[in-house]
Amino acid sequence: MNAPQHVVHGTSPERQIDEVVAAYVRAADHRDGRAMAALFTDEAVVEIYYTGDGEPRLLGSVRGAAAIGQAVAGMMAPHPPRGWSHHTTFDHIVRVEGDTATVDVQFLVYNVVGAAEPEGGWPPGASGAQGTITPIESGYNRTRLRRSGDRWLITEHVISHDLPYAFPQG
Repeated sequence: MNAPQHVVHGTSPERQIDEVVAAYVRAADHRDGRAMAALFTDEAVVEIYYTGDGEPRLLGSVRGAAAIGQAVAGMMAPHPPRGWSHHTTFDHIVRVEGDTATVDVQFLVYNVVGAAEPEGGWPPGASGAQGTITPIESGYNRTRLRRSGDRWLITEHVISHDLPYAFPQG
């Protein structure tokens, strides 16, 4: 997956920032470190918190576009056979002040696993999509961006999980 270039001419800054968010979730779904890194400034920081018990607790942070891309490519669990994830965002609140902006979104992540077709084919009466779609994460993303030439880049990205979160041990 190649990161789209988020050019600032032709559409409103708010729409351009929404496109950065859309590219972010697609890079996460694809586990595409290069596409993810292209969305961040070299000095950007990502902080991940658990907030479900009322007090924010820092779980981890990553600094720098290259390190952020490496984390996406190397720390996110690979998709299982017939599996995928869909990081979704909604209720975007975008604020633009000159060459800086913020966007606050709610997110849900869905785990999608397709059923294996039985050896003898699908049973009579089966129709439509076969498999499961399960919500596995929820929370808020709060992001700061800066216009850099003709693009918006992320300078700070704060992920606040509603559920406790475990990172792979390695």
